[in-house]
Amino acid sequence: MKKLFIVIGFTLVWSACQKDQKLTTSVPANTTPAPITVPPGYPQPNIPSDNPQTVEGIDLGRHLFYDKRLSGDNSQACASCHLQEYNFADFRRFSEGIDGVFGDRNAMAIVDLAWQDFFFWDGREGSLEAQAIQPVINPIEMHTTWPEVIAKLAQDSLYQVKFKMAFGDNSITKENAAKAISQFERSMVSGNSKFDNGLAMVGDVLIPFPNFSQEENLGKDLFFTEDGDCFHCHANPTFGAFGELQFSNNGLDSVLQVGSGREAVTNDTNDRAKFKIPTLRNIEYSFPYMHDGRFSNLQQVIEFYNTGGFVTPTTDPNMKKAGIGRNWTPQQKANLLAFLQTLSDESFLLNPDYADPF
Repeated sequence: MKKLFIVIGFTLVWSACQKDQKLTTSVPANTTPAPITVPPGYPQPNIPSDNPQTVEGIDLGRHLFYDKRLSGDNSQACASCHLQEYNFADFRRFSEGIDGVFGDRNAMAIVDLAWQDFFFWDGREGSLEAQAIQPVINPIEMHTTWPEVIAKLAQDSLYQVKFKMAFGDNSITKENAAKAISQFERSMVSGNSKFDNGLAMVGDVLIPFPNFSQEENLGKDLFFTEDGDCFHCHANPTFGAFGELQFSNNGLDSVLQVGSGREAVTNDTNDRAKFKIPTLRNIEYSFPYMHDGRFSNLQQVIEFYNTGGFVTPTTDPNMKKAGIGRNWTPQQKANLLAFLQTLSDESFLLNPDYADPF
């Protein structure tokens, strides 16, 4: 049988009046390296040379991720919309900001971000460091300013120590806060699912996994062959996509909104309604689904792909059954659901290293 391998992976004082004070962003020599443990089959992650993974940086980032003082009224943290038990996503269709305003996108899951290179549903930021800046200043999210956040943090003796340990003297800055949050998010790696354990046994996704039920194996076969046609966009090992290929119009809508999706970034009409392809790892926990959270459960998602989706000028060519439908049987749909649940990694969802440190 032809093998199918798809491998696409310490006291600080900050003062607003000291405007001429030189701020440093270098990593102290005495920091402790914390390289990412790369799961089997993953490529090496691309870690920015100016923001290496350190124990001190990750610890600082973890505290910042869960700190509600990053919002204007001290009521919300990054973790308010990215909850660990939901794959660091939001179980609500749209997240509510501190002013009671709702966004129009479902908060994306935070998992295996070390292997991604575009962020937000439209990919408008090309680094985690740039992405981490935005929710704090977004008027419908945390709605504050970074100078206000930095002033709060600089008054806290805990952060005076933690910033110094991670980045050196005079380092309580927006840039270093974003770097620390990015380090913490890059440390969130999921590679211990039932699927991963099965693949390690046989090394070929088209061979039955001995740890799978018959239903799970049949669902795996459907996923990784043209009958299901899922693997083109959700490739092992990350079950997402890379580069510009990670943006796709999967035929959700028959009428496309001008400037929607990737088009808002590139101004290219060929990118209309193309959104970032999300990872399927721990997918059963990161409901609701799609960029706008229109599907509340995986059964609805499977039924959508069974119908084929709509044919539009930017519909992804990999949606080969768009406008036609796939006509999966009820058993095939049950098999596919069973397989998707094998991508769940409880050790990730329960990892105390990712939990609230306060």
